[in-house]
Amino acid sequence: MPEPGGASRLRLPGLCFLLQALTILLFAAFVRFSPESSPGLCSQPLNCSRRNQDSGLQHPRFRDGHLQTLLGFGFLVAFLSRYGPGSVAISILVVAFAIQWAVLLQGFLHQFRNGKIHLGAQSMVRADFGAAAALISTGAVVGRVSPAQMLLLTLLGVTLFTLNEYILLSLLGVSDSGGSVTVHTFGAYFGLMVSRILRQPHMDQREEQRDTGQQPDVFAAVGTVCLWIFWPSFTSATTAHGSAEPWAVLNTYFSMAASTMATFVLAPVLSEESTLRMVQIQDAAVAGAAVMGMAGEMLVTPFGALIAGFLAGLIPPLGFRFLTPFLRSRLKIQDTCGVHNVHGLPGVLGALLGMLLAALATADAYGGRLELVFPLVARGSRTRTEQALLQLSALLLSLLLATLGGCLTGEL
Repeated sequence: MPEPGGASRLRLPGLCFLLQALTILLFAAFVRFSPESSPGLCSQPLNCSRRNQDSGLQHPRFRDGHLQTLLGFGFLVAFLSRYGPGSVAISILVVAFAIQWAVLLQGFLHQFRNGKIHLGAQSMVRADFGAAAALISTGAVVGRVSPAQMLLLTLLGVTLFTLNEYILLSLLGVSDSGGSVTVHTFGAYFGLMVSRILRQPHMDQREEQRDTGQQPDVFAAVGTVCLWIFWPSFTSATTAHGSAEPWAVLNTYFSMAASTMATFVLAPVLSEESTLRMVQIQDAAVAGAAVMGMAGEMLVTPFGALIAGFLAGLIPPLGFRFLTPFLRSRLKIQDTCGVHNVHGLPGVLGALLGMLLAALATADAYGGRLELVFPLVARGSRTRTEQALLQLSALLLSLLLATLGGCLTGEL
């Protein structure tokens, strides 16, 4: 919660100085540049989405992913007229620290060789995923915590995100290149649990979620355009280039298109307004992309992506109409930006879709791409059923870690 008193004016500058000094010292001690042509960045070759790739191909991916994180996610919370540009500024602050912290933590787990972290373009792509998860978490509490508390939330959130990602992708060999589970689901429910601990009984969340006015729609319009331009690259950023990448890009586009159509179908029925507002279209785009995070690189097929996107597009209107009041009144969770409806539930749907596709994966259907999406299944080390169960376990483990971590963070 915002901290009263004149002393709080020095809290943010002091915390920023301490955190930046710490990261500078750690970078000086451990981080070195590494040629992108060096052997695989992962300590364990369990997930082909971690394969090292040429820097010329990685730079556009990093650029698109970074723009998506800054603009797409940044403007996602700016529709709140009470916060507006201030929320964008805080989003940039979160990204600035989250990227540095994620590079360090992911480097120690994946790129630590001979006592040093070897930094490449793929490192920055993965760091953007950590920053995206942190921004989703902060969306649940924006306006109810101070910037200094946002930084502490980011510090702990990125730490738990990195641990969760390492367990799922490197140790268990789960396929989640676009982050349905590791980014959207984890980020949303981590933030919701923090919100539950920091709840403010007299806050009228319903009015804040759908503030009216021209300025919020301008922010939402910019954010929506950025989502459409950059999110397919964000979803495909960690797939192996020239293989399953086109699947992830095209499936994400199809899903976002269908989710937008779904919102135009359902939202006018549930709302008293005759026309949709830009923020509702923005929510639809996010939901359509979130549901393809895990399944995008799998053989979901174009019509399957349309079906999944349409179902995901129904979630935000239904969620804001029925689930948000329930969360606020019964569970005492104040979800400022509606991350449960926009990221959490679509991420869960994406995980269930990924489990189904893993159970149906065959060498005949995938051809040589089975090695890229499900390497252990292709090598015969794991059955399709086992892979599907692990995809499901990834969802359960992420929910558990997000719930426990969020509660602990909120108490600190």
